[in-house]
Amino acid sequence: MFRVSLALLGLVATQTSAFVLPATRIARAPATSPTQLAATTMPADVKQQPHGGKLVESMVEGAEAEAAKTRATQEIQLNDRQLCDVELIINGGFSPLTGFMNEEEYKSVVETHRLPNGLLFGLPVVFDTDSEEVQPGASLLLKQGDRPIAVFDVSAKYTPNKPLEALKCYGTSSLEHPGVQMIAMERGKYYLGGQLTGLNLPVRDFNCKTPKEVRAGLPTGKDVVAFQCRNPVHRAHYELFTRALDAPNVGKDGIVLVHPTCGPTQADDIPGIVRYRTYEVLKEETANPRIEWAYLPYSMHMAGPREALQHMMIRKNYGCTHFIIGRDMAGSKSSVTGEDFYGAYDAQNFAKSISKELGVDTVPSLDLVFTEEEGYVTAERAKEANLHIKKLSGTKFRQMLRAGEDIPEWFAFKSVVQVLREN
Repeated sequence: MFRVSLALLGLVATQTSAFVLPATRIARAPATSPTQLAATTMPADVKQQPHGGKLVESMVEGAEAEAAKTRATQEIQLNDRQLCDVELIINGGFSPLTGFMNEEEYKSVVETHRLPNGLLFGLPVVFDTDSEEVQPGASLLLKQGDRPIAVFDVSAKYTPNKPLEALKCYGTSSLEHPGVQMIAMERGKYYLGGQLTGLNLPVRDFNCKTPKEVRAGLPTGKDVVAFQCRNPVHRAHYELFTRALDAPNVGKDGIVLVHPTCGPTQADDIPGIVRYRTYEVLKEETANPRIEWAYLPYSMHMAGPREALQHMMIRKNYGCTHFIIGRDMAGSKSSVTGEDFYGAYDAQNFAKSISKELGVDTVPSLDLVFTEEEGYVTAERAKEANLHIKKLSGTKFRQMLRAGEDIPEWFAFKSVVQVLREN
């Protein structure tokens, strides 16, 4: 099968293997400043410790903020993806990072999914540019419109090996993969590394709580099961994450943190603000005391196994002890052939292999189906009992939505359907 690849852009990868779990490395001191700033240790009553042991926040205010802005010599407007990355660095979501990765860190994460000190890290966090003028030593004021978000003290500038990044992180160099398209065609020629000083969190249509704020609202000493999604929550999703609390490795009185990503995803996904509205009405409709809701300013990469690690690591920083790994999590299909880039259980298997070291337990998502006789049950139960399964494809659901037809309540919540129709 022919696939357009990075090679056609004049770029050649030097290695071809992907998703190979290397032997555990012995930790050594981080080599670079983005993982060396002061951090805050979590209180003892918080069950889950942040990644690396401390939650790193780099927000300043008052005279310190004014001094940071004064040293900036150039302003840069952030695009949506960069804005998400900056926010997760300055609020601690990407702990232990305190800035964008330099070349050593970038290469280490690309090739081994680890920082130079051996700490697990799923995907490189980098700042791209085409500018020839910006050099190490520059201080950049990063902005969202007129709002100053952070000062970026550039300590490194390098030319990334994008084909190798694609192969290692996405498992392919095909431009039919949206993540490969992004790094090859949207990101600039150079990557910049260096420390960030946070000035303000971005202004969004939805409030994204910081890791510290989310942790403050979690129950003391209880398991917290994270549910990641990038689409509206329908009945099957709700059944899936509420039943996760019954998993044998989840402690008594645990809760679910529904933590959808509201940043850029795939081009044909529902816009973030619409997804946010569906979550808000569903939160009111269900009013389940064992479910917490929060929103994550994260830009999806559709990187399958590598992204599973990235999500688990981020949710660890938000206080989660467990993570639900769905079938084909963060998967992607070819934009030409429709073929999957990853196997259905690649992300689950990879997550299990690093779960113990990361300190986040995995909860495989149940394969649930709706039956006329017993409602939602596992596919295995439906087969054993010869139950009658009812199905509604996503395509058919969208057709019914546009036509104003009644959507069966076993498939979707009325409140969610109303929001989707209004938007």
